Amino acid sequence: MSSAEVSSGHRSQSRPLRGLMVTLCVAIAGLTAACSDATGFRPLHASSEFGGSGANEKLAALDIAPIPGRVGQRIRNELIFQATGGAAPLPPEYRLEIAVRESVTSTLVKIDGNAAGQVYNVDAAYRLIRISDKSVIAEGRSYGRAGFERVTSIFANVRARENAENRAAKTVGDDLRTRLLVHLSRPA
Repeated sequence: MSSAEVSSGHRSQSRPLRGLMVTLCVAIAGLTAACSDATGFRPLHASSEFGGSGANEKLAALDIAPIPGRVGQRIRNELIFQATGGAAPLPPEYRLEIAVRESVTSTLVKIDGNAAGQVYNVDAAYRLIRISDKSVIAEGRSYGRAGFERVTSIFANVRARENAENRAAKTVGDDLRTRLLVHLSRPA
C-alpha cells in the first residue's frame, strides 16, 4: 500500500463497510428464519433438514415418462439430470407425463418468398401424477422459443435448427423444473 493510501485513510474506511455488510447479512438471515417460522415461508431449494421444503428430494423421486421425438428426449434428459444431478433416482412417488407440440414460424420473409430467419416453437403440456393414489396434483403448459437464421448452405440450416431445438428444449426443461419444484414444495 502506498503512503498516500495510508494517509488518506483508505484502509480504515473499508473496515466499517465490512462490518456493516456482516451485520446486514446476519440481519437478513434472521429475518428469513423469522419469516419461516411466522408465515410458513420456506426456502425452495433448501433440504428439509435445514428448514426448506425438501422439494429437491421429491424431484429426485420423479418418474418421467418417455416423450416421443428428438426434442422430447432432450426435454426428458434435461429434467432427469436436473432432478438427480446424474445420481441414481429415488424410488418414484410421482409420475410426470409430457406431450410436446413442435412448429416453425418463418420470419424476415423476402419478396421472393424465402425466409431469412425462422423461430422454432415447442409447447409442452404436462401432468404431475401422485403414484400412490393416481391423482393429478398439477398440470399446465410450458413454452420454448428459439430463433435461427437461414443461409444458402443446407448443412448450416440443419445445424442451426438443431441448435434452436436444443435451446428451446433447455428452456422448457428449466421452466418445468421450476414449476415442479413449486408444486412439490407445498405441504402434502
